[in-house]
Amino acid sequence: MTSAVAPVILNTTCAIDNKKSNTVTSNFKHSICRWCYNDTPLETLVEKSIDMGIHSIELLSYDEWDTVLSKGLDCAVSNGKSITITDGFNDPSLHSQFLEDYKFLIPRAAERGIPNIICFSGNRRSLTDAQGLENCAAGLDPVVKLAEKYGITIIMELLNSKLDHVDYQCDNSAWGTALVDKIGSPNFRLLYDIYHMQIMEGDIIATIRKNKDYIAHYHTGGVPGRNEIDDTQELNYKTIMQAVRDTGYVGFVAQEFIPTWKNPFEALSVAIDICSV
Repeated sequence: MTSAVAPVILNTTCAIDNKKSNTVTSNFKHSICRWCYNDTPLETLVEKSIDMGIHSIELLSYDEWDTVLSKGLDCAVSNGKSITITDGFNDPSLHSQFLEDYKFLIPRAAERGIPNIICFSGNRRSLTDAQGLENCAAGLDPVVKLAEKYGITIIMELLNSKLDHVDYQCDNSAWGTALVDKIGSPNFRLLYDIYHMQIMEGDIIATIRKNKDYIAHYHTGGVPGRNEIDDTQELNYKTIMQAVRDTGYVGFVAQEFIPTWKNPFEALSVAIDICSV
């Protein structure tokens, strides 16, 4: 493991750009998180996404891939096979199981054109930041080496430990970027969740500019409440997306807000429009 940070290389091919006339014009590609629409059958969500010009449905389990991919949509980020938010790579007792899970997922994701697989630090459970960092690096090292062989990026999500995920360890950009440096591979990067990082540290645009080479994926969400990203909340997402664009980012931006509107897909359409820059 080294401290070199190499530029992120992302797949910029959109599987559906040539299949429909209503593709959303944007510098990057639009994704939505499956769990925000759990009440909608996945087949229906696929059709709604195609109609709206969305490129990807993500955070899918292995057995959901085909439903999405067979219709020409991408899956920007796959779930891990058995990984959870609270039980992550900072627990050495889980490393062997995680490695087996990723040995299963990585070659299959590569074969299906899925660029990223998510991972989590896990809760601190009294670990110091230094201990958690060492544990995560040790467990991720063989996983990332396998990902390198297949061109897959393993991404660790930055989550807030103040409100939604109390005790989660990867809860700030400095810790996350230190882990990226420690692993030293272009196939390990961060999932920068704007909602979570606004709660934890704010200074969103400056942080994105500073850490652009550490970030392989973005999530949205309104603050406060994790609802719509319109003018009812404190973040100016149009300006944030312009800043993301100006870093040269050409990957996916995923909507991960819990809709409150009577028609959740109207809210989603507004969010996609806001983020199309």
